[in-house]
Order: sequence, then C-alpha cells, then structure tokens
Amino acid sequence: MSSVSTRKPAKAAAKRATARAPERPAGTDVPTMISIGYGNLVTAARVIAIVSPQSNPMRRLREEASERGKLIDATEGRRTRSILVTDSDHVILSAINPETIAARLSPEDLEEDGS
Repeated sequence: MSSVSTRKPAKAAAKRATARAPERPAGTDVPTMISIGYGNLVTAARVIAIVSPQSNPMRRLREEASERGKLIDATEGRRTRSILVTDSDHVILSAINPETIAARLSPEDLEEDGS
C-alpha cells in the first residue's frame, strides 16, 4: 500500500489562494459598473440619462431604438421602471426605479446630503 501525501497539493492551493491579482499599469482605470437589476451591469461612465418610461416620448424612444437594433431589455420579463440612455445611442430597459439606479451611480453624493 502506498501512502499519498496530501500536504503538498494543499500547500500549493493555499499559496494560489493568497496570490495577489496582477497590478494594473498606472493610468489604466477600471470602469465603474452599476447594477441595473437581476445580475445585469452597465458601465457608469456610458450612461447619460435615466428616465421614467411612462411618457409618450420615452415610448417612442424605446420603439425607435428597437427598430435600429439598439434596444437592450434587462427587465427579465418584469415591468419596465426605468430607461437608461447611453452615449453610444443604446437604450437599456430596467425593472429598477430610476431613483435607485441614480443612487447607485453616486452613493457618496447621497451620504453627503443626508449628513
């Protein structure tokens, strides 16, 4: 019967777990992502507007984006509560309220106002 040592693989696994992620070169920024609900994320820097979908102009905006192939539905089949417009002319539908998404965009601003 041969004995198999499990200590070395365990040490190697522990070493890998404690290894640091590679550092990014200076000047490369990691984009800030915000959650728009149900595991969907959007780059915060690309969002130029967060609007409520109830008005007729916003309904037309949604229809036009769909015709152009620029509509992204992130509602997971739920009711659309907000529409995000990006700098690339994409229109993103979300089931999260516009106020909630705005708070996720700049949480430090809300902390300063509330203090």
